[in-house]
Amino acid sequence: MLESIFQPSMTVQSFLICTAASVVLGLLSALVCRYKNRTSQSFLITIAVLPAIVQTVIILVNGNIGAGVAVAGAFSLVRFRSAQGSAREITAIFMVMAIGIATGMGYVVLAFILFAVVALFQLAMVAFNFGGHDAAERTLKITIPEDLDYEGIFDDIFAEYTKSAKLESVKTTNLGTLYELRYTVTLKQDQVPKAFMDELRTRNGNLNIVCGRLQTKEAL
Repeated sequence: MLESIFQPSMTVQSFLICTAASVVLGLLSALVCRYKNRTSQSFLITIAVLPAIVQTVIILVNGNIGAGVAVAGAFSLVRFRSAQGSAREITAIFMVMAIGIATGMGYVVLAFILFAVVALFQLAMVAFNFGGHDAAERTLKITIPEDLDYEGIFDDIFAEYTKSAKLESVKTTNLGTLYELRYTVTLKQDQVPKAFMDELRTRNGNLNIVCGRLQTKEAL
């Protein structure tokens, strides 16, 4: 079932079958990559067409060592001139390249099996929020004057509006005249209450307060 359809030799029919499989799997891979993920239109188009391109390259260099080395060098140049994407985007690129290699060698059924296994596994992990953060977790940055003691200053407010609050870092700003406190807090509700922000800015003298979702390092 997993044997190459290029045996004993490649035909136009075989090439069209592999190209059709590459295009279909590329489009499906783009849809999987888009699931609960914000990405650009250009990246989705790249994911859709990359399997067919890789497939054709594999067919052309099959058995030709010199051509293979030249293509490897060309891909290296493209890599160093490209902006690094998120971990999920890099995974998508590797998946469609593997699909293109499989179809380029004639293993069409193997390409479909690879896509099905990887896509279902990825969709399941995203759907169940595997490794994700609680929707109520936030990063809170509060600026206070230098003469204000920051130890426990907001504990009563945190007790009212959050499940937990942890002071992560303290740094000076504005030539040492201000302190910036960074907390990781888990709110009692998913949205940031206006009353919570109002009480904080009343306590810190109406200086800057930033409350946003936890930042994760997407890029590998």
